[in-house]
Amino acid sequence: MQVADSWYRTTPRADGITLVWEHHVDPGTRCNIWHVRGRDRDLLVDSGLGVVPLAPAIAELTDRPVLAVASHTHFDHSGGLHEFEHRLCHPAERHILDAPDDHNTVWSAFRTYVDPDTMLDAVPHEGFSLDDYAVTPAPPTRLIDEGDVLDLGDRHLTVFHLPGHSPGSVCLYETATRTLFTGDVLYDGQLLDGLYHSDVEVYLETLARLREIPADTFHCGHYASFGRGRANELIDAHMAARRR
Repeated sequence: MQVADSWYRTTPRADGITLVWEHHVDPGTRCNIWHVRGRDRDLLVDSGLGVVPLAPAIAELTDRPVLAVASHTHFDHSGGLHEFEHRLCHPAERHILDAPDDHNTVWSAFRTYVDPDTMLDAVPHEGFSLDDYAVTPAPPTRLIDEGDVLDLGDRHLTVFHLPGHSPGSVCLYETATRTLFTGDVLYDGQLLDGLYHSDVEVYLETLARLREIPADTFHCGHYASFGRGRANELIDAHMAARRR
């Protein structure tokens, strides 16, 4: 397999938001890494696999301090978190960041139904093997929970604790722009509620709550962003499927 000459790509979005992604990772696996520009500090939502250092790519976007938030601690969202000084997560998943392993980050579960050989179309460096992959410990420096506000100086994002996919899943909502960063609570694909620490009934309650958050733009943990209409369609479809 070829060695990648670059790993991350960026796409500017509205409202000082940039999408960062690992373009050699299969679209069904790679997570969306969201950078939000603030006056005094910036926000990073999720950090990808961690197979190539992420901090240098973020340094090309900002010279301000970065609050790096784990929307949840699955391997595809938390692999690069250890690179950042300020690391935030929900208390329910602190223990995973303290001591990640193949089970608690769902890497071992992922490998049972996806062939890792098809996950990458290039490798980060010669001799790289996913057989050696593991998430690096990244003990959180701040715990965040329902109602907490992340202050970037000129913009503020409110934390919603929305479990079900995982116990510590959080979404971040900016009232001024009516933007919601959803992690894996909602995205335009098959929603997962059957993982080892998922809870179907709790997830249904979470999806009902999502309808009450007055967001117009949904920036998700995977795939494309969308608006309120598509969000409601996805919520309704998953809730109907689980209640049959």
